[in-house]
Amino acid sequence: MEINDLTPAEERVWRAFATGAAVDFRTAEDEDPAQGEAWGPERTVRAAVLRFLLLNGPEEQGETASLKLAGARIGGVLDLRYATTERAARLRHCFFDDAPQLYGAHIRHLNLSESVLPGLTAHTVRVDDMLRFTRCRFRGPVRLDGAQVSGSVFMEGAEFAAPDAEEPVLQLNQASVGDDIWAPGLRARGRVRLTGASVGGTVNLSGARLDRPGHTALQAQNLSVGADLLAMQLTVHGRVDLRGIRVPGQVGLAFARLSNPDGMALRASSAVIGELWLHETLPIEGCVDLRRAQIELVQADPGVWPAHVHLDGLTYATLAPHEPAERRLPLLERDDDGYVPYAYEQLTASYRRVGDDHAARLVQLAKQRRLRATRAWYGRVWGYVQDATVGYGFRPLRAAVWLLSLLAIGSIAYGLHHPRALKASEAPEFDPVFYTLDLLLPVISFGQEGAFAPDGWYQTLSYALVIAGWILATTVFTGVTRNVSRQ
Repeated sequence: MEINDLTPAEERVWRAFATGAAVDFRTAEDEDPAQGEAWGPERTVRAAVLRFLLLNGPEEQGETASLKLAGARIGGVLDLRYATTERAARLRHCFFDDAPQLYGAHIRHLNLSESVLPGLTAHTVRVDDMLRFTRCRFRGPVRLDGAQVSGSVFMEGAEFAAPDAEEPVLQLNQASVGDDIWAPGLRARGRVRLTGASVGGTVNLSGARLDRPGHTALQAQNLSVGADLLAMQLTVHGRVDLRGIRVPGQVGLAFARLSNPDGMALRASSAVIGELWLHETLPIEGCVDLRRAQIELVQADPGVWPAHVHLDGLTYATLAPHEPAERRLPLLERDDDGYVPYAYEQLTASYRRVGDDHAARLVQLAKQRRLRATRAWYGRVWGYVQDATVGYGFRPLRAAVWLLSLLAIGSIAYGLHHPRALKASEAPEFDPVFYTLDLLLPVISFGQEGAFAPDGWYQTLSYALVIAGWILATTVFTGVTRNVSRQ
Protein backbone atom coordinates (compact mmCIF):
# COMPACT_ATOMS: atom_id res chain seq x y z
CA MET A 1 0.00 0.00 0.00
CA GLU A 2 1.33 3.44 -0.95
CA ILE A 3 0.66 6.74 0.78
CA ASN A 4 -0.63 8.09 -2.53
CA ASP A 5 -3.59 5.70 -2.26
CA LEU A 6 -4.76 7.23 1.02
CA THR A 7 -7.49 9.75 1.75
CA PRO A 8 -6.53 12.88 3.70
CA ALA A 9 -7.88 11.32 6.92
CA GLU A 10 -5.93 8.10 6.33
CA GLU A 11 -2.77 10.00 5.46
CA ARG A 12 -3.00 11.81 8.77
CA VAL A 13 -3.20 8.49 10.62
CA TRP A 14 -0.34 7.07 8.52
CA ARG A 15 2.03 9.93 9.34
CA ALA A 16 1.24 9.77 13.09
CA PHE A 17 1.76 6.00 13.31
CA ALA A 18 5.55 5.95 13.07
CA THR A 19 5.98 8.10 16.18
CA GLY A 20 2.97 6.80 18.09
CA ALA A 21 1.27 10.18 17.98
CA ALA A 22 -2.46 10.35 18.68
CA VAL A 23 -4.98 11.33 16.00
CA ASP A 24 -8.34 12.62 17.24
CA PHE A 25 -11.14 13.37 14.79
CA ARG A 26 -13.68 14.32 17.44
CA THR A 27 -15.34 17.69 17.28
CA ALA A 28 -16.32 17.63 20.98
CA GLU A 29 -15.29 15.65 24.06
CA ASP A 30 -18.85 14.47 24.69
CA GLU A 31 -19.48 13.37 21.12
CA ASP A 32 -21.48 10.14 20.85
CA PRO A 33 -19.74 7.55 18.63
CA ALA A 34 -23.10 5.83 18.13
CA GLN A 35 -23.76 8.55 15.55
CA GLY A 36 -20.68 7.44 13.62
CA GLU A 37 -22.69 6.03 10.74
CA ALA A 38 -23.31 9.61 9.64
CA TRP A 39 -19.63 10.59 9.72
CA GLY A 40 -18.26 11.42 6.29
CA PRO A 41 -14.97 10.67 4.49
CA GLU A 42 -13.20 13.44 6.41
CA ARG A 43 -13.05 11.12 9.44
CA THR A 44 -13.41 7.69 7.85
CA VAL A 45 -10.44 5.30 7.84
CA ARG A 46 -10.49 2.02 5.97
CA ALA A 47 -9.85 -1.07 8.07
CA ALA A 48 -7.40 -2.28 5.43
CA VAL A 49 -5.21 0.75 6.13
CA LEU A 50 -5.19 0.01 9.86
CA ARG A 51 -4.31 -3.61 9.17
CA PHE A 52 -1.35 -2.61 6.99
CA LEU A 53 -0.08 -0.20 9.63
CA LEU A 54 -0.26 -2.78 12.41
CA LEU A 55 1.54 -5.41 10.34
CA ASN A 56 3.90 -3.42 8.09
CA GLY A 57 3.56 0.20 9.10
CA PRO A 58 6.44 2.69 8.88
CA GLU A 59 8.84 3.12 11.76
CA GLU A 60 11.01 6.01 12.83
CA GLN A 61 14.29 5.48 14.60
CA GLY A 62 14.11 6.26 18.29
CA GLU A 63 10.29 6.16 18.33
CA THR A 64 7.76 3.50 19.21
CA ALA A 65 5.32 2.98 16.40
CA SER A 66 1.71 2.48 17.56
CA LEU A 67 -1.83 3.12 16.41
CA LYS A 68 -3.63 5.78 18.48
CA LEU A 69 -6.89 6.83 16.89
CA ALA A 70 -10.02 8.48 18.30
CA GLY A 71 -13.32 9.61 16.84
CA ALA A 72 -12.95 7.79 13.51
CA ARG A 73 -15.32 5.70 11.46
CA ILE A 74 -13.67 2.38 10.60
CA GLY A 75 -14.88 1.22 7.18
CA GLY A 76 -14.79 -2.46 6.30
CA VAL A 77 -13.56 -5.41 8.31
CA LEU A 78 -10.43 -5.08 10.42
CA ASP A 79 -9.08 -8.52 9.58
CA LEU A 80 -6.14 -9.65 11.70
CA ARG A 81 -6.87 -13.35 11.72
CA TYR A 82 -3.74 -15.35 12.62
CA ALA A 83 -1.67 -12.16 12.36
CA THR A 84 1.10 -11.15 14.76
CA THR A 85 1.89 -7.55 15.56
CA GLU A 86 4.15 -5.92 18.11
CA ARG A 87 2.37 -2.57 17.75
CA ALA A 88 -0.20 -1.42 20.27
CA ALA A 89 -3.65 -0.58 18.91
CA ARG A 90 -5.71 2.12 20.59
CA LEU A 91 -8.99 2.80 18.79
CA ARG A 92 -11.08 4.91 21.15
CA HIS A 93 -14.44 6.62 20.52
CA CYS A 94 -14.57 4.95 17.11
CA PHE A 95 -17.49 3.62 15.10
CA PHE A 96 -16.96 0.28 13.34
CA ASP A 97 -19.01 -0.57 10.27
CA ASP A 98 -18.19 -4.28 10.65
CA ALA A 99 -17.10 -6.56 13.47
CA PRO A 100 -13.29 -6.90 13.67
CA GLN A 101 -11.89 -10.38 12.96
CA LEU A 102 -9.03 -11.24 15.34
CA TYR A 103 -9.27 -15.03 15.36
CA GLY A 104 -5.93 -16.49 16.46
CA ALA A 105 -4.21 -13.09 16.37
CA HIS A 106 -1.23 -12.17 18.56
CA ILE A 107 -1.39 -8.53 19.65
CA ARG A 108 0.66 -6.54 22.09
CA HIS A 109 -2.09 -4.23 23.37
CA LEU A 110 -5.70 -3.58 22.30
CA ASN A 111 -7.83 -0.68 23.52
CA LEU A 112 -11.33 -0.15 22.06
CA SER A 113 -12.68 2.04 24.88
CA GLU A 114 -15.86 4.09 24.25
CA SER A 115 -16.18 2.63 20.75
CA VAL A 116 -19.32 1.25 19.12
CA LEU A 117 -18.99 -2.09 17.32
CA PRO A 118 -21.40 -4.56 15.70
CA GLY A 119 -19.53 -7.37 17.49
CA LEU A 120 -16.07 -8.87 17.77
CA THR A 121 -14.65 -12.26 16.76
CA ALA A 122 -11.41 -13.00 18.59
CA HIS A 123 -11.31 -16.69 19.44
CA THR A 124 -7.92 -17.75 20.89
CA VAL A 125 -6.53 -14.23 20.55
CA ARG A 126 -3.30 -13.58 22.47
CA VAL A 127 -2.72 -10.20 24.08
CA ASP A 128 0.64 -9.57 25.72
CA ASP A 129 -0.46 -6.57 27.76
CA MET A 130 -4.10 -5.66 28.44
CA LEU A 131 -7.43 -5.79 26.65
CA ARG A 132 -9.62 -2.76 27.26
CA PHE A 133 -13.32 -2.42 26.39
CA THR A 134 -14.15 0.37 28.83
CA ARG A 135 -17.64 1.76 28.06
CA CYS A 136 -17.71 0.01 24.70
CA ARG A 137 -21.07 -0.71 23.11
CA PHE A 138 -21.34 -3.99 21.26
CA ARG A 139 -24.38 -4.69 19.09
CA GLY A 140 -23.47 -8.30 18.38
CA PRO A 141 -21.67 -11.25 20.00
CA VAL A 142 -18.20 -10.72 21.42
CA ARG A 143 -16.31 -13.98 20.96
CA LEU A 144 -13.22 -14.24 23.16
CA ASP A 145 -13.36 -17.94 24.00
CA GLY A 146 -9.91 -19.40 24.48
CA ALA A 147 -8.33 -15.92 24.64
CA GLN A 148 -5.02 -15.52 26.46
CA VAL A 149 -4.47 -12.12 28.06
CA SER A 150 -1.29 -11.66 30.06
CA GLY A 151 -2.59 -8.57 31.86
CA SER A 152 -6.13 -7.51 32.69
CA VAL A 153 -9.39 -7.28 30.78
CA PHE A 154 -11.21 -4.00 31.43
CA MET A 155 -14.92 -3.81 30.61
CA GLU A 156 -16.23 -1.28 33.11
CA GLY A 157 -19.44 0.32 31.88
CA ALA A 158 -19.42 -1.77 28.69
CA GLU A 159 -22.69 -2.76 27.01
CA PHE A 160 -23.28 -6.08 25.28
CA ALA A 161 -26.40 -6.82 23.29
CA ALA A 162 -27.20 -9.21 20.46
CA PRO A 163 -30.98 -9.22 20.00
CA ASP A 164 -30.99 -11.68 17.10
CA ALA A 165 -28.24 -14.05 18.30
CA GLU A 166 -28.85 -17.26 20.21
CA GLU A 167 -25.21 -17.51 21.28
CA PRO A 168 -23.83 -15.63 24.31
CA VAL A 169 -23.37 -11.89 23.91
CA LEU A 170 -20.00 -12.16 25.71
CA GLN A 171 -17.92 -15.31 25.44
CA LEU A 172 -14.86 -15.72 27.65
CA ASN A 173 -15.14 -19.47 28.13
CA GLN A 174 -11.81 -21.28 28.50
CA ALA A 175 -10.07 -17.90 28.48
CA SER A 176 -6.93 -17.27 30.51
CA VAL A 177 -6.44 -13.85 32.11
CA GLY A 178 -3.24 -13.19 34.02
CA ASP A 179 -4.57 -10.41 36.24
CA ASP A 180 -8.15 -9.16 36.63
CA ILE A 181 -11.42 -9.04 34.76
CA TRP A 182 -12.56 -5.58 35.74
CA ALA A 183 -16.18 -4.99 34.74
CA PRO A 184 -18.10 -2.88 37.28
CA GLY A 185 -21.21 -1.37 35.75
CA LEU A 186 -21.24 -3.82 32.82
CA ARG A 187 -24.58 -4.20 31.00
CA ALA A 188 -25.53 -7.33 29.10
CA ARG A 189 -28.79 -8.22 27.39
CA GLY A 190 -28.14 -11.89 26.79
CA ARG A 191 -25.90 -14.61 28.20
CA VAL A 192 -22.44 -13.87 29.58
CA ARG A 193 -20.28 -17.00 29.42
CA LEU A 194 -17.16 -17.51 31.56
CA THR A 195 -17.23 -21.32 31.67
CA GLY A 196 -13.84 -22.85 32.39
CA ALA A 197 -12.05 -19.49 32.40
CA SER A 198 -8.99 -18.93 34.56
CA VAL A 199 -8.40 -15.52 36.14
CA GLY A 200 -5.23 -14.90 38.13
CA GLY A 201 -6.62 -11.96 40.10
CA THR A 202 -10.13 -10.66 40.76
CA VAL A 203 -13.35 -10.75 38.75
CA ASN A 204 -15.27 -7.54 39.47
CA LEU A 205 -18.91 -7.35 38.37
CA SER A 206 -20.04 -4.85 41.00
CA GLY A 207 -23.00 -2.79 39.86
CA ALA A 208 -23.38 -4.87 36.70
CA ARG A 209 -26.78 -5.65 35.21
CA LEU A 210 -27.43 -8.90 33.35
CA ASP A 211 -30.78 -9.43 31.66
CA ARG A 212 -31.95 -12.75 30.28
CA PRO A 213 -35.23 -13.55 32.08
CA GLY A 214 -36.13 -17.21 32.24
CA HIS A 215 -32.71 -18.33 30.96
CA THR A 216 -29.08 -18.39 32.05
CA ALA A 217 -27.74 -14.84 32.33
CA LEU A 218 -24.31 -15.62 33.82
CA GLN A 219 -22.75 -18.97 32.90
CA ALA A 220 -19.53 -19.48 34.82
CA GLN A 221 -19.21 -23.18 35.56
CA ASN A 222 -15.75 -24.26 36.70
CA LEU A 223 -14.50 -20.68 36.68
CA SER A 224 -11.19 -20.43 38.55
CA VAL A 225 -10.37 -17.12 40.24
CA GLY A 226 -7.12 -16.39 42.05
CA ALA A 227 -8.55 -13.83 44.49
CA ASP A 228 -12.18 -12.64 44.69
CA LEU A 229 -15.38 -12.64 42.68
CA LEU A 230 -16.92 -9.27 43.54
CA ALA A 231 -20.51 -8.65 42.52
CA MET A 232 -21.85 -6.11 44.99
CA GLN A 233 -25.08 -4.45 43.83
CA LEU A 234 -25.27 -6.92 40.95
CA THR A 235 -28.68 -7.12 39.29
CA VAL A 236 -29.55 -10.28 37.40
CA HIS A 237 -32.80 -11.22 35.73
CA GLY A 238 -32.15 -14.85 34.88
CA ARG A 239 -30.01 -17.68 36.19
CA VAL A 240 -26.57 -17.26 37.76
CA ASP A 241 -24.71 -20.54 37.22
CA LEU A 242 -21.54 -20.82 39.32
CA ARG A 243 -21.35 -24.61 39.46
CA GLY A 244 -17.89 -25.89 40.29
CA ILE A 245 -16.22 -22.47 40.63
CA ARG A 246 -12.99 -22.14 42.63
CA VAL A 247 -12.63 -18.86 44.52
CA PRO A 248 -10.24 -18.88 47.50
CA GLY A 249 -11.31 -15.40 48.56
CA GLN A 250 -14.74 -13.84 48.59
CA VAL A 251 -17.78 -14.28 46.39
CA GLY A 252 -19.35 -10.95 47.24
CA LEU A 253 -23.05 -10.64 46.42
CA ALA A 254 -23.83 -7.99 49.03
CA PHE A 255 -26.71 -5.68 48.08
CA ALA A 256 -27.32 -7.80 44.97
CA ARG A 257 -30.64 -8.66 43.39
CA LEU A 258 -31.00 -12.13 41.89
CA SER A 259 -34.31 -12.84 40.19
CA ASN A 260 -35.47 -15.88 38.23
CA PRO A 261 -38.85 -16.58 39.84
CA ASP A 262 -39.83 -19.62 37.80
CA GLY A 263 -36.49 -21.42 37.89
CA MET A 264 -32.98 -21.53 39.33
CA ALA A 265 -31.77 -18.11 40.47
CA LEU A 266 -28.36 -19.11 41.89
CA ARG A 267 -26.53 -22.37 41.32
CA ALA A 268 -23.21 -22.89 43.09
CA SER A 269 -23.20 -26.64 43.53
CA SER A 270 -19.81 -28.37 43.90
CA ALA A 271 -18.18 -24.95 44.32
CA VAL A 272 -15.17 -24.31 46.56
CA ILE A 273 -15.42 -20.81 48.04
CA GLY A 274 -13.59 -19.01 50.81
CA GLU A 275 -16.43 -16.65 51.78
CA LEU A 276 -19.92 -16.27 50.36
CA TRP A 277 -21.32 -12.82 51.17
CA LEU A 278 -25.05 -12.23 50.81
CA HIS A 279 -25.13 -9.39 53.32
CA GLU A 280 -28.01 -6.93 52.75
CA THR A 281 -28.91 -8.81 49.58
CA LEU A 282 -32.55 -8.56 48.55
CA PRO A 283 -34.56 -11.78 49.02
CA ILE A 284 -33.59 -14.10 46.19
CA GLU A 285 -36.41 -14.78 43.73
CA GLY A 286 -36.12 -18.35 42.51
CA CYS A 287 -34.33 -21.49 43.65
CA VAL A 288 -30.82 -21.68 45.17
CA ASP A 289 -28.68 -24.80 44.69
CA LEU A 290 -25.65 -25.19 46.99
CA ARG A 291 -25.38 -28.98 46.93
CA ARG A 292 -21.90 -30.37 47.62
CA ALA A 293 -20.42 -26.86 47.88
CA GLN A 294 -17.57 -26.20 50.31
CA ILE A 295 -17.60 -22.74 51.88
CA GLU A 296 -15.59 -21.48 54.83
CA LEU A 297 -17.90 -18.58 55.73
CA VAL A 298 -21.51 -17.96 54.72
CA GLN A 299 -22.49 -14.37 55.52
CA ALA A 300 -26.24 -14.23 54.94
CA ASP A 301 -29.31 -12.97 56.75
CA PRO A 302 -32.00 -15.67 57.08
CA GLY A 303 -34.41 -13.51 55.09
CA VAL A 304 -32.23 -13.70 51.98
CA TRP A 305 -33.05 -17.31 51.17
CA PRO A 306 -35.95 -18.16 48.85
CA ALA A 307 -38.76 -20.67 49.31
CA HIS A 308 -36.91 -23.38 47.37
CA VAL A 309 -33.33 -24.51 48.12
CA HIS A 310 -31.05 -27.53 47.64
CA LEU A 311 -28.54 -27.97 50.50
CA ASP A 312 -27.61 -31.65 50.51
CA GLY A 313 -23.85 -31.99 50.95
CA LEU A 314 -23.26 -28.28 51.62
CA THR A 315 -20.27 -27.94 53.96
CA TYR A 316 -19.44 -24.73 55.79
CA ALA A 317 -17.42 -23.75 58.83
CA THR A 318 -19.09 -20.53 59.98
CA LEU A 319 -22.47 -18.85 59.61
CA ALA A 320 -22.71 -15.11 60.09
CA PRO A 321 -24.28 -13.10 61.54
CA HIS A 322 -24.93 -15.24 64.59
CA GLU A 323 -28.66 -15.92 64.69
CA PRO A 324 -30.84 -18.03 67.01
CA ALA A 325 -31.54 -21.54 65.78
CA GLU A 326 -35.22 -20.64 65.39
CA ARG A 327 -34.29 -18.25 62.55
CA ARG A 328 -31.98 -20.66 60.74
CA LEU A 329 -34.10 -23.82 60.91
CA PRO A 330 -36.88 -22.76 58.47
CA LEU A 331 -34.32 -22.79 55.65
CA LEU A 332 -33.62 -26.50 56.22
CA GLU A 333 -37.34 -27.24 56.16
CA ARG A 334 -37.66 -25.64 52.71
CA ASP A 335 -35.19 -27.99 51.05
CA ASP A 336 -36.77 -29.39 47.88
CA ASP A 337 -34.92 -32.68 48.48
CA GLY A 338 -37.01 -33.24 51.61
CA TYR A 339 -35.39 -34.39 54.83
CA VAL A 340 -31.61 -33.92 54.49
CA PRO A 341 -29.82 -35.14 57.67
CA TYR A 342 -26.47 -33.68 56.58
CA ALA A 343 -27.91 -30.16 56.54
CA TYR A 344 -28.92 -30.46 60.21
CA GLU A 345 -25.52 -31.85 61.17
CA GLN A 346 -23.76 -28.94 59.47
CA LEU A 347 -25.91 -26.37 61.26
CA THR A 348 -25.34 -28.15 64.57
CA ALA A 349 -21.57 -28.17 64.01
CA SER A 350 -21.51 -24.45 63.18
CA TYR A 351 -23.27 -23.60 66.46
CA ARG A 352 -20.93 -25.83 68.45
CA ARG A 353 -17.89 -24.14 66.93
CA VAL A 354 -18.99 -20.83 68.41
CA GLY A 355 -19.97 -22.44 71.72
CA ASP A 356 -23.75 -22.10 71.37
CA ASP A 357 -24.72 -25.52 72.71
CA HIS A 358 -28.31 -24.49 73.32
CA ALA A 359 -28.82 -23.68 69.64
CA ALA A 360 -27.05 -26.92 68.66
CA ARG A 361 -29.50 -28.91 70.81
CA LEU A 362 -32.47 -27.14 69.24
CA VAL A 363 -31.20 -28.06 65.77
CA GLN A 364 -30.82 -31.70 66.77
CA LEU A 365 -34.32 -31.68 68.27
CA ALA A 366 -35.68 -30.25 65.01
CA LYS A 367 -33.81 -32.98 63.12
CA GLN A 368 -35.49 -35.72 65.16
CA ARG A 369 -38.90 -34.16 64.62
CA ARG A 370 -38.28 -33.92 60.87
CA LEU A 371 -37.09 -37.53 60.84
CA ARG A 372 -40.25 -38.60 62.69
CA ALA A 373 -42.40 -37.52 59.75
CA THR A 374 -40.57 -40.01 57.49
CA ARG A 375 -41.22 -43.03 59.74
CA ALA A 376 -44.04 -45.57 59.73
CA TRP A 377 -47.02 -44.90 61.98
CA TYR A 378 -45.64 -46.89 64.93
CA GLY A 379 -42.30 -45.07 64.59
CA ARG A 380 -44.11 -41.75 64.63
CA VAL A 381 -46.07 -42.75 67.75
CA TRP A 382 -42.88 -43.69 69.59
CA GLY A 383 -41.34 -40.44 68.39
CA TYR A 384 -44.18 -38.40 69.81
CA VAL A 385 -43.74 -40.19 73.14
CA GLN A 386 -40.01 -39.39 73.21
CA ASP A 387 -40.68 -35.80 72.22
CA ALA A 388 -43.37 -35.25 74.85
CA THR A 389 -41.46 -36.89 77.67
CA VAL A 390 -37.82 -35.84 77.28
CA GLY A 391 -37.62 -33.95 73.97
CA TYR A 392 -35.64 -36.81 72.38
CA GLY A 393 -33.13 -36.51 75.21
CA PHE A 394 -32.35 -32.85 74.49
CA ARG A 395 -34.71 -31.66 77.24
CA PRO A 396 -33.95 -34.01 80.16
CA LEU A 397 -35.66 -31.78 82.71
CA ARG A 398 -38.96 -32.85 81.20
CA ALA A 399 -38.38 -36.34 82.62
CA ALA A 400 -37.94 -34.87 86.08
CA VAL A 401 -41.15 -32.86 85.72
CA TRP A 402 -43.05 -35.97 84.60
CA LEU A 403 -41.53 -38.03 87.41
CA LEU A 404 -42.36 -35.47 90.10
CA SER A 405 -45.89 -35.08 88.75
CA LEU A 406 -46.56 -38.82 88.78
CA LEU A 407 -44.89 -39.12 92.18
CA ALA A 408 -47.22 -36.47 93.57
CA ILE A 409 -50.29 -38.13 92.06
CA GLY A 410 -49.36 -41.57 93.40
CA SER A 411 -48.34 -40.29 96.82
CA ILE A 412 -51.61 -38.43 97.30
CA ALA A 413 -53.75 -41.31 96.01
CA TYR A 414 -52.09 -43.99 98.12
CA GLY A 415 -51.74 -41.66 101.10
CA LEU A 416 -55.51 -41.29 101.19
CA HIS A 417 -56.13 -45.00 100.63
CA HIS A 418 -53.45 -47.36 101.86
CA PRO A 419 -53.25 -50.62 99.92
CA ARG A 420 -53.64 -53.75 101.98
CA ALA A 421 -50.58 -55.64 103.17
CA LEU A 422 -49.97 -59.07 101.66
CA LYS A 423 -48.52 -60.35 104.95
CA ALA A 424 -49.47 -58.04 107.77
CA SER A 425 -46.97 -59.53 110.19
CA GLU A 426 -44.02 -59.10 107.77
CA ALA A 427 -45.00 -55.94 105.98
CA PRO A 428 -42.98 -52.75 106.67
CA GLU A 429 -44.69 -49.54 107.60
CA PHE A 430 -46.48 -48.23 104.52
CA ASP A 431 -44.99 -45.07 102.96
CA PRO A 432 -47.00 -43.68 99.99
CA VAL A 433 -44.03 -41.76 98.57
CA PHE A 434 -41.64 -44.70 98.48
CA TYR A 435 -44.42 -47.03 97.37
CA THR A 436 -45.00 -44.75 94.36
CA LEU A 437 -41.24 -44.61 93.69
CA ASP A 438 -41.17 -48.42 93.72
CA LEU A 439 -43.81 -48.42 91.01
CA LEU A 440 -42.14 -45.70 88.91
CA LEU A 441 -38.52 -46.85 89.08
CA PRO A 442 -38.15 -50.22 87.30
CA VAL A 443 -34.69 -51.02 88.68
CA ILE A 444 -34.59 -49.60 92.21
CA SER A 445 -36.64 -51.30 94.95
CA PHE A 446 -37.53 -49.88 98.34
CA GLY A 447 -39.44 -53.03 99.47
CA GLN A 448 -42.82 -51.38 99.31
CA GLU A 449 -44.25 -52.69 96.03
CA GLY A 450 -43.85 -56.37 96.96
CA ALA A 451 -45.39 -55.93 100.41
CA PHE A 452 -48.64 -54.22 99.48
CA ALA A 453 -51.38 -54.92 96.92
CA PRO A 454 -53.86 -52.20 95.96
CA ASP A 455 -57.30 -53.06 94.67
CA GLY A 456 -59.92 -51.48 92.45
CA TRP A 457 -58.89 -48.40 90.50
CA TYR A 458 -55.86 -48.04 92.76
CA GLN A 459 -54.54 -51.22 91.18
CA THR A 460 -55.18 -49.71 87.74
CA LEU A 461 -53.26 -46.64 88.87
CA SER A 462 -50.34 -48.84 89.92
CA TYR A 463 -50.26 -50.44 86.45
CA ALA A 464 -50.25 -47.00 84.83
CA LEU A 465 -47.41 -45.85 87.07
CA VAL A 466 -45.34 -48.94 86.22
CA ILE A 467 -45.88 -48.44 82.47
CA ALA A 468 -45.10 -44.73 82.75
CA GLY A 469 -41.94 -45.54 84.68
CA TRP A 470 -40.71 -47.91 82.00
CA ILE A 471 -41.46 -45.39 79.24
CA LEU A 472 -39.62 -42.63 81.11
CA ALA A 473 -36.66 -44.87 81.81
CA THR A 474 -36.46 -46.05 78.20
CA THR A 475 -36.73 -42.58 76.70
CA VAL A 476 -34.20 -41.12 79.14
CA PHE A 477 -31.78 -43.94 78.35
CA THR A 478 -32.31 -43.43 74.60
CA GLY A 479 -31.74 -39.69 74.87
CA VAL A 480 -28.63 -40.04 77.03
CA THR A 481 -27.20 -42.66 74.67
CA ARG A 482 -27.85 -40.38 71.68
CA ASN A 483 -26.13 -37.45 73.35
CA VAL A 484 -23.14 -39.48 74.50
CA SER A 485 -22.64 -41.03 71.07
CA ARG A 486 -22.86 -37.59 69.43
CA GLN A 487 -20.24 -36.17 71.79
